[in-house]
Amino acid sequence: KILRKKMQYKQDGDTYVVYVEQEEGIMETLTLFCKEKRIYNAQLSGIGAIKEIEVGAYDLENQEYLKQTFSDIWELTSFQGNVLLKDHEPFIHAHITISNHQLDCKGGHLFEAKVAAVGEFILRKIDSDGKREYDSNIGLACMSFNS
Repeated sequence: KILRKKMQYKQDGDTYVVYVEQEEGIMETLTLFCKEKRIYNAQLSGIGAIKEIEVGAYDLENQEYLKQTFSDIWELTSFQGNVLLKDHEPFIHAHITISNHQLDCKGGHLFEAKVAAVGEFILRKIDSDGKREYDSNIGLACMSFNS
């Protein structure tokens, strides 16, 4: 049986450098990290090489995501996201840009992806009481800073 390594991190004040290992789910791993470290509001960025990518674009008129999955390995050229509380739990909202071996790019809202080679992330904790609350006009839980 092969034992896989688990994500690694280094803390510097309110900033964490997080290395998500091969075969780990990015959203699952980063969400668990936020729960364990009690990080409720943060900014996230990252790069790497990923696979089994589920991304989407939001259709406002129908209030649903149009999803696509990419199984192959893609370069994660940009990962931008934030962490806010949703239903009293840390929730990551992230968008990505990916590039294939022909350097064609795709992008959208990230639901989940696995690390294929490397997953390198910077998480900066923010001192805020921000959370997500459902907005019926949009059909999503949106940022709210009202207590």
